[in-house]
Amino acid sequence: MPELDAYRKKRDFSKTPEPPPGDPDASARNLVFVVQQHAATRMHWDFRLEVDGVLKSWPLPKGPSIDPKEKRMAVMVEDHPYEYRTFEGVIPKGEYGGGQVIVWDEGIYTPDEGGATSWDDKEEGSHRMLEGIAAGKLSFTLQGHKLRGSFALVKTRYSADSWLLIKHRDEYAAERDILEEDRSVRSGLSIKDLKEGRLPNPGAASLEALPNARQTPFPEPRRLQPMLATLVDKAFDNTAWLWEPKLDGIRTLTFIRDGKVELRSRRGVDVTKAYPALAGALKAQAPANCVLDGEICALDEEGVPRFQLLQPRINLTRPADIARVEAEIPVAYFLFDLLYLDGYDLKAVPIRDRKNLLQTRIVQRDNVRIVSHIEEQGREVEAAARRIGFEGVVGKRADSRYEPGARSRAWVKVKAVQEQEFVVGGYTRGEGSRAKSFGALAIGYYDDAGLLHHTGNVGSGFDDRSLGVVLEKLMSLETDEPPFAEKKIEGKPAWVKPELVAQVKFAEWTKDGHLRAPVFLGLRNDIDPRQVRREQASPAAEVTAGPIEDATVDHEGVGAQHAAPLRPVGTTSPLDSDVAFVLRQLENPKQTFPLDIAGESIKVTNLDKEFWPAYKDRPPLLKRDLIRYYASVAPYILPHLKDRPLTLTRYPNGVTAKPFYQKHYEQPIPSFVETVNLWSESNKEDGEYILCNNLPTLVWLAQIADLEIHAWMSRIDPEPDAHGRTMTFSGSEAAIDASALSYPDYMIFDLDPYIYSGQEGKGEEPEYNKRGWQKTVEIALSLKDLLDGLKLSSFVKTSGKTGLHIYVPVLRHFDYDHIRAFTATIGHFLLQQHPKDLTMDWDTSKRRGKVFFDHNQNTRGKTLAAQYSLRPTGWAGVSMPVAWPELSRLDPTDYNLLTIPDLLRGHGDPWADILSHKNDLRGILTVPHGDS
Repeated sequence: MPELDAYRKKRDFSKTPEPPPGDPDASARNLVFVVQQHAATRMHWDFRLEVDGVLKSWPLPKGPSIDPKEKRMAVMVEDHPYEYRTFEGVIPKGEYGGGQVIVWDEGIYTPDEGGATSWDDKEEGSHRMLEGIAAGKLSFTLQGHKLRGSFALVKTRYSADSWLLIKHRDEYAAERDILEEDRSVRSGLSIKDLKEGRLPNPGAASLEALPNARQTPFPEPRRLQPMLATLVDKAFDNTAWLWEPKLDGIRTLTFIRDGKVELRSRRGVDVTKAYPALAGALKAQAPANCVLDGEICALDEEGVPRFQLLQPRINLTRPADIARVEAEIPVAYFLFDLLYLDGYDLKAVPIRDRKNLLQTRIVQRDNVRIVSHIEEQGREVEAAARRIGFEGVVGKRADSRYEPGARSRAWVKVKAVQEQEFVVGGYTRGEGSRAKSFGALAIGYYDDAGLLHHTGNVGSGFDDRSLGVVLEKLMSLETDEPPFAEKKIEGKPAWVKPELVAQVKFAEWTKDGHLRAPVFLGLRNDIDPRQVRREQASPAAEVTAGPIEDATVDHEGVGAQHAAPLRPVGTTSPLDSDVAFVLRQLENPKQTFPLDIAGESIKVTNLDKEFWPAYKDRPPLLKRDLIRYYASVAPYILPHLKDRPLTLTRYPNGVTAKPFYQKHYEQPIPSFVETVNLWSESNKEDGEYILCNNLPTLVWLAQIADLEIHAWMSRIDPEPDAHGRTMTFSGSEAAIDASALSYPDYMIFDLDPYIYSGQEGKGEEPEYNKRGWQKTVEIALSLKDLLDGLKLSSFVKTSGKTGLHIYVPVLRHFDYDHIRAFTATIGHFLLQQHPKDLTMDWDTSKRRGKVFFDHNQNTRGKTLAAQYSLRPTGWAGVSMPVAWPELSRLDPTDYNLLTIPDLLRGHGDPWADILSHKNDLRGILTVPHGDS
């Protein structure tokens, strides 16, 4: 570029660390800007705007201002290369511009002359900026970390290169001195730090360089839940852990999209309007596109967070009331995590790196602050927290990823005092001074079976205000139905629906499971009552004894991070209580009623409709049984379905009537159902596919009689082993070909016996019979020997009908075409070994008496019955994962709708870790050109 000749002539690139000119980023959609503080002969701030592939540059002797009354002199100098936008470091003394340089601010921008913007159109934006430069007047909107809103650059009459930078009056204008924020938004360093010898880490704040960061669309706020910590008995010293104070407030995720702030509670409720001052501060002090995790706190006179102080602010909705408490009870937002930034999902990035990035991207001031952490010294931090009066401490493994909604061992908490939330199930009548109110709240917690257990009554800790607030809520929830599992409750309380959650501190648990000396601290509206459990501290030694599952993400190796957290035996999750609650509701004898599932309402209908006729000595099975089954197995089937498009196979009139298939559900889809738009090769257009990523969706599918669950072998999520594959699945065949959906997690072998019992009617497919089953098992074991010889781990499941499905989990280096070709090669080799018993012939008349080896299921868009899917057989079969040693002695008809839930509860999921056994086929197959 000839316009960079002046830049080149002034620099010796063998001596200066400044970048030589290169090529601008052609893929970026928006123009960028950068402000670099530069301590050369004189301190100044270099203001640079990308225009037509280079950075137009104006040094500002006094720096930028956000006060419209201030006009800052700017002198236009030589263009700088696009690569200069990230430069930080020290230019050697004697070289041009020798001195220290930091990236004081950076971001994207658009011209805004006449109110028209050019977001997402660099070419148009550059053209307009060139016209403005020629005219001597520029107006533009900055979207940076410190500089926001509209500015003007106006050429003066004094010299050809003299301009003025002026802030327009808008919501971002202020009289404060923005230059007081003196640290780099990339490295977190100041000019002073560089002068003292601290140098920025190259690429430290480059999002694409962060381990496991990936480009994704902005996350859906309703679907992201906070990660939770496991309670342990004491803090510990360990170099692999970070420690910070545990804050006594309200856990809140913040979503900022294009500058619009949305605050969401732990339950996913939008609470933005309740905290207008916080929302305004975050708009000014946080990046324009990010997701933050933190705690909203009210501070006492010593500056220590106290949950009780927040009580008057909870549940306020009237703007006048909110405005009043804003002044009476100010709050601060304490940030401790950064989950998404400027197009990059950071959840899989180690928390040490996320915290470092958070420090550089947040302007700390007044009511927005960052929680400090200390490495290794857990016991010292705990002792300090107790002295100051904090609620406790939180320890986080430094390499841990963010696990939404999970209570992980990679994060632990230690409480300074015994305190937790409990469910309110009733109240006792008040006496004496409380004759017009209530005496105590009957409280408890849920077990994993969904039963509410009474832990005692709490009557202290109330003042007149809280008595009135709580009483009003109790009156609206009164019921005749006792919510507790225990039959006798002290004090003969009046019952209420278990919808309130109370925060209670206490001295200890008694041997009979009650609280000693409980004290009411306040009501919580950020916790689902059904998720309330008795918290029991695990020994800290258990956490540090071994590796933490899912703490890091290995994109390539066998044993990599699961695509979804699969479910071994003996584990529990918040899903268990939701399942138990659904099962209790299904005991309602009515045929039609609304089902409450994890905060969603689903109308279930015709529950007593027959779906399977009587079989042997078993009575008919009903639609109610279908829904009950899928709810029961949800903790086991959902991880296998996550992020996989579905093909619906619906039986609205039961298995004896003709089903119909749907790739695209053509009626309105509930809001809790996630979907993805995919290019259809057959229709030559995009179509909407359903994803089953949560319990409400699974139950809704059962309600619409999607009896068989058919899922793709590939996922929309490219992590962890299709890193770099796109998430663009629509618009063209080329788009979906290049996407993660073209790279399956499994190589599959479908073995289908065409061996007849003799009882089939004309034209019917073979029914289950032992001869056909035994021959299929024989072929499967021979296939396993072949796979073992290739050192490929494999897994087997019954089809739920007459056959078997063999899965070989594979790292996603190869697309469906390559996988299918390899499967066919294995099939032909096996055919040579079993010519009398095996066939690959597509002519069904030639399959009779043999087992059909179907390799064509390894095709994008083709599906098999998923793990734990029901099948339309007389015995209500289930496609059941089994262990290879069991195969020779099992009867597939034993695996059915009535037996599987108990079997899973007792033995767990045999395929729980299937995706941690992925095989690397690169030692067998040739990697396609351009892949790695």
